[in-house]
Amino acid sequence: MAYIINTDCVSCGTCEMQCPVSAISAGDDQFVIDGDACIECGACASVCPVGAISPEA
Repeated sequence: MAYIINTDCVSCGTCEMQCPVSAISAGDDQFVIDGDACIECGACASVCPVGAISPEA
């Protein structure tokens, strides 16, 4: 189950730098995670300053 970034994202980019497989990129309004590339490590969620990243439900 891949991680997702919700609308609380403030587009700081911290998560993008932490992703070991480069699955995170800047979208139109906020950062997005490529679900096919995500390895579900949770590194992004652990550094998000606003808690906008969680496992996909």
